[in-house]
Amino acid sequence: MNRKTRILFVSHEMLPYVQLSEIAKAALELPKSMQERGMEIRVLTPRYGCISERRHRLHEVVRLSGINITVGDNDSPLLIKVASLPNVRMQVYFLDNEDYFHRKNVFRDDDGSFFCDNHERMIFFNKGVMETVMKLGWAPDIVHCSGWMCGLIPLYIRKFYKHTAVFRESRVVFSAYESQFQERLHQDFFEKALMEDVVQDDFHPFGQLTDVDLQRGAISYADAVVLANDKVHPDIIKAAHDSGKPLLNGHNQDHLAESHFEFYQQLLAELPINA
Repeated sequence: MNRKTRILFVSHEMLPYVQLSEIAKAALELPKSMQERGMEIRVLTPRYGCISERRHRLHEVVRLSGINITVGDNDSPLLIKVASLPNVRMQVYFLDNEDYFHRKNVFRDDDGSFFCDNHERMIFFNKGVMETVMKLGWAPDIVHCSGWMCGLIPLYIRKFYKHTAVFRESRVVFSAYESQFQERLHQDFFEKALMEDVVQDDFHPFGQLTDVDLQRGAISYADAVVLANDKVHPDIIKAAHDSGKPLLNGHNQDHLAESHFEFYQQLLAELPINA
């Protein structure tokens, strides 16, 4: 049975809700463009406290309630909210949790200090993405992750979720961007990010947990890589080329949608979808 190609887009920022870098614009434009080309789209992003539920008309998806996410020894509830982009007819799913995302700032406090629990927030978001899609029962042909905060998703799919019906046929694309922080995530990241079939040795590609390390780790487990602009760190560019994986230089913003559409088609042709 033929069906539309399904693409899951995941990023930690997206216009018109939050903009920290070029990721936010691409996170809006790519799903819109792919939907216009006849693809079936889902978009997942965190619901930070700075996102107004009233202004953007977010509401909770009751049928997705009851998900709890384990981060280390903590088991925290995940709330899923949804909003429709104006004039686009495209829904955006927001992953929410009181402890991790209700603060008004995104990654730094009012004094500019990097939140000490950003590693836990990353783990919660990445695991939450996987469990949300599992509960939706929606099997994506392509999972496109953008930026450091999505860095665990390729690993989780490769080591655990590939055994599930939802992600068995998924190809994972990782878009690398310029570094957004110079700090290192807390070292207990490795312990808290563990899950079934994911062991300590699997985190070796993530190095010292800098932004660059997280992106290199994502590349090591992804099926394909996009170098999103000319600001990407040289070490990430080297990792992308050394990986030998399908690579797209996405520097030309004027042809962003066309180049990605062709890239997706090439990936899908390499491994036929069991539809």
